[in-house]
Amino acid sequence: MGQVEELLRQLGAGHGEVLAAASATTLEAGGKRLRPMLVLLCAGPRGSQEAIRAAAGIELIHMATLVHDDVLDAAPLRRGRPTVAATGGREGATASGDLLFSRAFALLAGGGDDRSIELLSSASVALARGELVQRRDAYDTTVDEERYLRRCRLKTASLFECACLLGRDEKALGEFGAAIGLAFQLLDDVLDISGPPERTGKARGTDLLDGTVTLPLILAAQRDPSIAAADLRALDGPAAERLCERIEASGALRQVRARALEMVAEAKRLLRSAGFDAEERRLLDLVADGVVQRYS
Repeated sequence: MGQVEELLRQLGAGHGEVLAAASATTLEAGGKRLRPMLVLLCAGPRGSQEAIRAAAGIELIHMATLVHDDVLDAAPLRRGRPTVAATGGREGATASGDLLFSRAFALLAGGGDDRSIELLSSASVALARGELVQRRDAYDTTVDEERYLRRCRLKTASLFECACLLGRDEKALGEFGAAIGLAFQLLDDVLDISGPPERTGKARGTDLLDGTVTLPLILAAQRDPSIAAADLRALDGPAAERLCERIEASGALRQVRARALEMVAEAKRLLRSAGFDAEERRLLDLVADGVVQRYS
């Protein structure tokens, strides 16, 4: 991971002062680095410089999506820090995200790794499709659970699946990654409602204010008709806080967290049935547990 971090720092520089600063800001904001970690863990001791490049490449893609998301959402904060969009404007942030995307593919092309390029390309298409679904469904409180899960598989789980397959071409690993990626998104949606803001780095109800319908809202609306009738377009900050409290009081957050735990348990079963050795399973189990044990 130390080598991956150093490679990310190098790739963020050398493209002009403005773009380099924006890339560095995104990198320095930190994050859990789960996706590159999965690449390295799945590659295992057999991993080489190819695995390090792939790990850096997938993190660059992830960083690019965060920058572009903040442009689309006009988000002021990311992980408790001002976003590139907030400090450099929409145009600068869009260019910075484009740079991160292009550097990811240039990095893998430079190593001649056609398989990794194909995997990342497919995942990037899924990410874009997921974003389009989210934009089309914005503020629509009739969105059901099936459509929500489809969006999450595209926008979040696909990159986790890709990370595992970049490390090793094993079907069970891809399924493991997709399962924990979906659990990761469910937990993110719980945390958007419950916070705390000082840990999540953003205000409670940010998704509600953006018009993003998540599973906690879907399940809470089934229990409380007044939540189903909420007009997301009319929300301001205080109203979003109040709606968060009503969603939490409905018991929906416990239900979503339980679903996420079930997904993680299934992901672990996939590894046990696939014949990975005990140490490989132990390390991957730790990552799987980590996606649902945040701020509990």
